Amino acid sequence: MTVTPIDLFASAIHLHQGGQIHAGKRTTDFDQDGWRLLAFHAKTGADVHADHWEVHPEAEEIVSCLIGKMRLYLRPERPGGEEEEIRLMAGTAAIVPRGRWHRIQLDIPSNIMVVTLPRGSRLEKRTET
Repeated sequence: MTVTPIDLFASAIHLHQGGQIHAGKRTTDFDQDGWRLLAFHAKTGADVHADHWEVHPEAEEIVSCLIGKMRLYLRPERPGGEEEEIRLMAGTAAIVPRGRWHRIQLDIPSNIMVVTLPRGSRLEKRTET
């Protein structure tokens, strides 16, 4: 088997049951089986869909700031509660609990890596500003 470099910023890495790993096209198909690793350059809020909440009902998600500075927000679990803010600097990560709505806001352009099980993931437009 030939081993070749993978451009993490152009590919999605799929981690399958049974231990297989392959690099493939990025897709918004949230019904894929297996875990997915994505790395991306984020210059603006649009690159991290900052105007939406996101949830992964099937698994936790790790959100990592490779380069830059950003904030990860967790939506309150009860109405009227406060958003939880987690500041991520270069080289840090946070684990988002399964089923917890969250969003990212950039402080400066950043390189981000996320790993989750995308099956069943959803986005919801933020209504507050």
